[in-house]
Amino acid sequence: MTTKQRAYLKSLAMNLETIFQIGKGGLTDESVRQISNALEARELIKCKVLETSPVPAKELSMDLAKQTESECVQVIGSKIVLYRKSKKKSKIELP
Repeated sequence: MTTKQRAYLKSLAMNLETIFQIGKGGLTDESVRQISNALEARELIKCKVLETSPVPAKELSMDLAKQTESECVQVIGSKIVLYRKSKKKSKIELP
């Protein structure tokens, strides 16, 4: 992913609502499956890592991106933004 594409996705993510919270249970198979489904439907999502999480957000973002086969666009504090192009119907056109 180029810096121009990353910047474009960051600008789109600014207006997104957080749709997932990862807490003291950490990253479970169920949460990975739900996040993967959300990525297929929306392509760009925002997650929040709660203070009770056993793993810091930066570490969790790398795990999550690997397990969902997505790109970590950015990690700011406890927020993670992920992107994965939809296989069925792509909505976001990268520059």
